[in-house]
Amino acid sequence: MSDKIKIFTISDHPLSPSGVGTQTKYIIEGMLKTGKYRFTSFGGAIKHPDHTPQRTEEWGDDWTIWPVDGYGNQDMVRAMIHQQKIDILWFMTDPRFYTWLWSIENEIRPHVPMVYYHVWDNYPYPNFNRKYYASNDHVACISKLTYDIVQTVAPEVDSTYIPHAVNGDIFKPFSAEEVEAWRVSKNLDGKFVCFWNSRNARRKQSGTLIWWFKEFLDKVGHDKACLIMHTDVKDQHGQDLQAIIEELGLTNGEVLFSREKVDAPDLAAMYNMADLTICISDAEGFGLSTLESMSCGTPILVNMTGGLQDQVTDGEKFYGVGLRPSSKAVIGSQEVPYIYEDRLDKDDFINGMMEMYELGPDGREALGKECREWSLDRFGFDKFIQAWDDLFTSVHEKKGSWESRKGYTPYDVKVF
Repeated sequence: MSDKIKIFTISDHPLSPSGVGTQTKYIIEGMLKTGKYRFTSFGGAIKHPDHTPQRTEEWGDDWTIWPVDGYGNQDMVRAMIHQQKIDILWFMTDPRFYTWLWSIENEIRPHVPMVYYHVWDNYPYPNFNRKYYASNDHVACISKLTYDIVQTVAPEVDSTYIPHAVNGDIFKPFSAEEVEAWRVSKNLDGKFVCFWNSRNARRKQSGTLIWWFKEFLDKVGHDKACLIMHTDVKDQHGQDLQAIIEELGLTNGEVLFSREKVDAPDLAAMYNMADLTICISDAEGFGLSTLESMSCGTPILVNMTGGLQDQVTDGEKFYGVGLRPSSKAVIGSQEVPYIYEDRLDKDDFINGMMEMYELGPDGREALGKECREWSLDRFGFDKFIQAWDDLFTSVHEKKGSWESRKGYTPYDVKVF
């Protein structure tokens, strides 16, 4: 019988390119390298053509991935917990994706602790989420903002601040010769190259970025800069970006699209070829693309929302341009009573772009070196893995599982 800690994970598929999926993979592989853990994963967030369990060659029986549509369901979770006799249930992403899971909390937590990696929320304090936070043994928070929210809304719940991390061995600066050769091959030599790597979704403001970038070009000259967007040109949750650039008359290579999914080393090359990486999302849990960019030595321009504000400044120095939201908008749905989004001002964006443009190649290179040092010091891989190892070990020792379960009182059921 193995004495390894058995963790059941529900998240985006850990072999998918999403930020949540990437971080899930980083955490699991880091834990497996300690030799202390065994993982079973529900790989969700996408519809799978094949639901056959998957194993990686490197980790064998210590890591099994079950492809599931959505994030699974109650019966699947019940079966996995009891069949695998897991020690910890760990899950991440927006809490409202898991209302079905929290509704069976009283079935799960008498046996095993629940650990939630809280990746997204915003001020003002969303008190309607308290019931979700309070349904966990521990909440790990992706940003200082989410940590403050959990501490304020549910102070009785154990919580920890663990931001995302970047693998500096993959996302690293390329030589000047490599960068120059690529730029020449793409007819971008001498241009101010801006990069945007995100999903074409409404809150990401992909269409707005194209519009505002045109106004920036109107100031500096349409032959002086280029925007490369690594995304789907059409998305059911976003806009038709090709139609937008045609409507705006950006038909001379001012905006280019990278549509194919690429692996991490190729993505690192794209960050290296850029002078600036942009993220102006109205709401962003963390923003992994900007951290990857800084690790490659490329400065960033961001909306200071969510975890983006933790990246762009250490409280004193800025590692690029951090734009403070000029207003908030409240949105919601039948499932989400309200959530606030942080909106930028167009003139602030253009001024920020001008600041980075006028910094010049030498200034941006010097700032990029500082970005690299800051990203590895604050968001380095070793610290990240150690923090998760400490958390899982602590939860296992203090909370136990099955016969050793402690620190949880089942609901009182009144009989009438």
